[in-house]
Amino acid sequence: MVISKKLEKALNGQIAAEMWSANLYTSMSFFCAKEGFGGFGSWLKKQAAEETEHAHMMADFLIQRGGTAKVSKIDEVPGSWKTLSDMFKAVYEHECRVSEMINKLLDMAVADKDKASEDFFWQFVREQVEEEATASDIVSKIEKFGETALFQLDAKFGERQ
Repeated sequence: MVISKKLEKALNGQIAAEMWSANLYTSMSFFCAKEGFGGFGSWLKKQAAEETEHAHMMADFLIQRGGTAKVSKIDEVPGSWKTLSDMFKAVYEHECRVSEMINKLLDMAVADKDKASEDFFWQFVREQVEEEATASDIVSKIEKFGETALFQLDAKFGERQ
């Protein structure tokens, strides 16, 4: 079964969104490095690489299904935040938006009765649960323990493999 043109267009939109996410997390890693939080910067670099990998996975899947993967213009991303707390709130909000986008793709696959696409999108649905929870946990810890907790959290997140 060839992927529908409607789903192909939506998936190309998601590829662009994943690349935008990669740029956002790269920008955030630069901000953290400038502010002296190399651990968070390292964690965010890994997030950026993960988003790029998602875009490539989606492109590969689209091609395997007879579609055409496209690289479209990527809009500029923010470059600074008032505080690290604000930045991580932005991470959480962004992950929630990504979850909504993935859910819409899954809904489209269900409407198309495209079981292969449904199966493919479920891996991202499951991953978004983890992404939202991680970002929410960081925000919660900063709110509970204050800005002084940032140094301990920075060291913890710098350990990410």
